[in-house]
Amino acid sequence: MKYDTLSEAITDLQNKGYSEDLNLRNDCLECKALDYKIHADQFEVDEMHRFEGDSNPDDSSILFAISSKTFELKGLLVDAYGVYADPLNIEMIQKLKYRP
Repeated sequence: MKYDTLSEAITDLQNKGYSEDLNLRNDCLECKALDYKIHADQFEVDEMHRFEGDSNPDDSSILFAISSKTFELKGLLVDAYGVYADPLNIEMIQKLKYRP
């Protein structure tokens, strides 16, 4: 599905069960609410959506819908891309290359 805004995408995906808030670390995803560190071999990228700021192309973000059978969770990861993207190890870079 194509979303017009990041907030629209987040709301729709939350309604589809992607309820956990995930944070990107160099070598894993972190779910602070459940105190989980989820490594590249423990999750799948179900969807990915990119958004660019209307007034500033540098204001860009990417939304990942993530699922993990290992931890029995579905969550959302929002991150910057381009210049502001966080540095990642090779396993995380490969894992976050979404292939529909």
